[in-house]
Amino acid sequence: MYVALGIGSWYYLFLDNYRGGKHDRAPMENLTDQLQAQADGIIKELFPEGIFEADVTQSTQPQFGHYQCNSAMKLAKALKTNPRKVAEEIAQKWEKDGMIEKLEIAGPGFINITLSKEYLSKEITKVASDDRFGVPPLKQKKKVIVEFSSPNVAKELHVGHLRSTIIGESLARLFEFLGHDVLRLNHIGDWGTQFGMLITYLKEKEPEILTGEKETDLSSLMNWYRESKKVFDVDPEFKKRSQMQVVSLQGGEKKALDAWKKICEISRKGFSEIYQFLDVKLNERGESFYNDRLAKVVEEYEKSGIVDISDGAKCIFLEGYDIPMILQKSDGGFNYSSTDAAALMQRVREEKADRIIYVVDAGQQLHFQMVFKAAEKAKIYDPRHVQVEHVPFGVVLGADGKKFKTRSGETEKLIDLLKEAVRRAKVLLQERLQDVAEEELDELSHILGVDAVKYADLSCHRVKDYIFSYDRMLNFEGNTAAYLLYSYVRIQGIKRKCNKDIKAIMATTPIILTHQTEIALGLQLRQFGETLALMDRDLLPNRLSDYLYDLAEKFHAFFRDCRVEGSSEESSRLALCELTARILKQGLYILGLKTMDRM
Repeated sequence: MYVALGIGSWYYLFLDNYRGGKHDRAPMENLTDQLQAQADGIIKELFPEGIFEADVTQSTQPQFGHYQCNSAMKLAKALKTNPRKVAEEIAQKWEKDGMIEKLEIAGPGFINITLSKEYLSKEITKVASDDRFGVPPLKQKKKVIVEFSSPNVAKELHVGHLRSTIIGESLARLFEFLGHDVLRLNHIGDWGTQFGMLITYLKEKEPEILTGEKETDLSSLMNWYRESKKVFDVDPEFKKRSQMQVVSLQGGEKKALDAWKKICEISRKGFSEIYQFLDVKLNERGESFYNDRLAKVVEEYEKSGIVDISDGAKCIFLEGYDIPMILQKSDGGFNYSSTDAAALMQRVREEKADRIIYVVDAGQQLHFQMVFKAAEKAKIYDPRHVQVEHVPFGVVLGADGKKFKTRSGETEKLIDLLKEAVRRAKVLLQERLQDVAEEELDELSHILGVDAVKYADLSCHRVKDYIFSYDRMLNFEGNTAAYLLYSYVRIQGIKRKCNKDIKAIMATTPIILTHQTEIALGLQLRQFGETLALMDRDLLPNRLSDYLYDLAEKFHAFFRDCRVEGSSEESSRLALCELTARILKQGLYILGLKTMDRM
């Protein structure tokens, strides 16, 4: 015998169907897509003579319902009629069928759609038993390549590398969660004339480094690089020896190659420290990987008939651009355009990529536009079948509104910035956690510090610059990692107080939404898949961070209004809390963040 718990007789049937296994276990579909399909069908039925696509979006304010259909305005304009009348016709045709509680016409012709709490309850119960949290299955699995981070050998990662590294990691995690085949590439700068300069300097000043008799690190290597540059600029004989070293390296001379490999090895060790600190995974494939392909790429572009000789250089003149893309220099040497053209060809033809994403700063936008356009013109790839996208991003600024620097005016080392965030996080947590062991405190501080840096970046629109502030990013109020982590921790506290078998509750208990804040939280949870679809489309991580912040806000409103422990709805509300925690954790993971159970 079931107890209705005062929430309506419909609960009996719902609970009976759920426990009897009659509820729908079919793959879930985003609510926007379902409503869009319904609206499309109605519009085609009402206006068969025209080709109109419905426009259904999430409502921005609760007073406008859960979703809005904005098609009447466009239809009325095309048909030269009253938009409100068109909206009324669409609403009249729309079947309520249990999904929709009410349709309201607002303003000149907007249709506000409110979903029924019974429908949302069933949907959220299905989400709770779905390891994809209601995200629809892929219609087509793709091979996705994400190029990101891409530092230069013999140079330490600095604050300028932060954005590419964490934006790229987030996008890679998104595509992996959606089910695509993802290849993460670190296109490091490991080839070029600067190596002749550095190898020559090390041979003459620090030979034990190249022989392996003396150990060193990336920081020292970077200092030697700077010193070699100073000598290169003032000493013609050193410059000549460096240029000859480049010839030896490019010619494959063994000693030169061994020296180059040693420099790359030292650099790789330094990069790995940062990537481990950030929990970032990459496959290294530097510029040197494409070295043997460069001449063949030039040859293929020439065969396509798009290469012209200008002042001895092989150039591609593209419509709409004032400067040509130089594919090969007049002295026979190659450049970034040559390497990127070879990389794109390799990724399309050998990797068989369906989507190729370059997470590189906005300053390279013109370069990539030309590389992509030239490759398309040479028929290296067909944009109808392969998506090639540059993901630009803005600059990290200091409090003065200028590029983030140290007090001495130098570019901030990324490792120093991260360690400072962790140090500050530890100070905060020491005040909040009095009884925690030092080892656990260090672990929690690392999570909070790194999460705070990542989230502060990812929560900004990536094409905009943002001001870096430790105080703001470690604040427990507002749209910060600390606030989201606190929301997650609060749910763990609720679970501990209730002391129930969460797995059993999630497996057997339907989630029943009755209070307005419960309904708002349930709707937000159901829209997780829609948010990931937007992030997939726009490649904007702040789509997800905004969603998670709204989710945390709605959870706190629910927590304020709806008692969990000891209430007659305890099991349902505990399941709702657990689902919130799981989606928070999954969303934060996609952004590259970790969670903690207390703070």
